[in-house]
Amino acid sequence: METIRCEGSSICYSDQGKGEVIVLLHGFCGSAEYWEKVIPLLSGSYRVIAPDLRGHGASDAPKGAYTIEQMADDVLSLLDALELSEVTLLGHSLGGYITLSFAQRHGSRLKGFGLIHSTGYPDSEEAKEKRLKSVGTIQNQGITAFVDELVPGLFSKVNGEQSQQLLERAKEIGYKTPPQGAVGAALAMRDRPDRRDVISASELPVLLVAGAEDGLIPAERTFTSDKPKVTQATITGAGHMSLFEAPERLFEIIRDFMESV
Repeated sequence: METIRCEGSSICYSDQGKGEVIVLLHGFCGSAEYWEKVIPLLSGSYRVIAPDLRGHGASDAPKGAYTIEQMADDVLSLLDALELSEVTLLGHSLGGYITLSFAQRHGSRLKGFGLIHSTGYPDSEEAKEKRLKSVGTIQNQGITAFVDELVPGLFSKVNGEQSQQLLERAKEIGYKTPPQGAVGAALAMRDRPDRRDVISASELPVLLVAGAEDGLIPAERTFTSDKPKVTQATITGAGHMSLFEAPERLFEIIRDFMESV
């Protein structure tokens, strides 16, 4: 992992391969390690950059609430530091919310963008309450208890024992999340606006990936546009974590999208 300074904070990132640049943004309580099964497949043909988002992994975790815009601007600072004028930006879950903010405000820096198990919808009132409960769990019981509660619901139930092994690996990555970082990011997700119009109004190629067994963000909340430049893909047998559950299939979808871009 390498490091840059961004507005007084450090952002750590992985940078592998050569070619057209793909930037991968991980989900909540993850890190660049969330992509550990996908990066080796992509980096044979592309330059793949995967940061630890603000508050996650080895990046700094300032105290207080974050905003999705702030986290997207961290990505912009990373591109500036690496002197990358245009990239394809793909975000998983929380990373997708950040991707939409980036596309809305810094679209000239993108060749295309995509959401992987993510949505342009804002949190419902019920979901906002759950975010506050999550903050309470993290503050009162710690990150380990929260991750133990969070991760099982991210995986498909159809994969049996294999899912259990993958689930344990996702927990292991999640335990490294600084508690104040998880709190800051949870509040950022709670306060994000509706960005479905970013997808429908964009002239850029857009990739939307859903898991057929995703109990967190069902396909209909991902597939909010069917414009000609929007590619929709559903991964059978995957829940919210195709990057763990079906990395080869996710790689194929990303590769085909990159070839179309």
